[in-house]
Amino acid sequence: MAELPNPQERLSPDTFLRGLWKENPVFVMLLGMCPVLAVTNTTINAIAMGLATTFVLVCSSVLISLLRNWIPKQVRIASYIIIIATFVTIVDYGIQAISLELYAALGAFIQLIVANCVILGRAEAYASKQRLHTTLVNSLGMGAGFTLALLALGTVREILGSGSILGIALFGEGFQPWVVMILPPGGFFVLGVWLLLFNWLRLRKERKVMEQSGVAANAG
Repeated sequence: MAELPNPQERLSPDTFLRGLWKENPVFVMLLGMCPVLAVTNTTINAIAMGLATTFVLVCSSVLISLLRNWIPKQVRIASYIIIIATFVTIVDYGIQAISLELYAALGAFIQLIVANCVILGRAEAYASKQRLHTTLVNSLGMGAGFTLALLALGTVREILGSGSILGIALFGEGFQPWVVMILPPGGFFVLGVWLLLFNWLRLRKERKVMEQSGVAANAG
């Protein structure tokens, strides 16, 4: 039996915005947790990892979308990994050239971007089935959502754990930093609080939409 063609998504604001809210990689899908917990002990590390992941996500998704009709299904996953690894290598050398201190702070998590579930998942579930322009917009939204999530964690952890933001001291000499916040247990704690807040906001919005739908139905 002949295979049905993949449905092509129409470009809309939701194509970009779902990565920020409805399908946020960190706060909704809980993907890529390794770098989320490991490198968000400072704001600058969180921004750098978010931008590096976004670069690899966008570039690999665009290339996979362009090549989707030429990559055999039997070797598609291996092909995706080779494409992703190519852009990870570019990011790896780029960060080394920009700042050795930042490169040392991010450690092996730069190379581990190649195994990030967010990137491989978008390649398989979206880029391999959609056209170039929708893939580009969708991957930009996913990358922005991932970066904002890392930034949210990194900002809270640096303020509470070091009393600073972007390395700039916020409090006086009397401030006693919560050192645990820049350690792995602090990452789990802050992530849990953000997940509670994010899900509370989502449920609140969904409840309002249902109430408005009910009012409109009764009025009709």
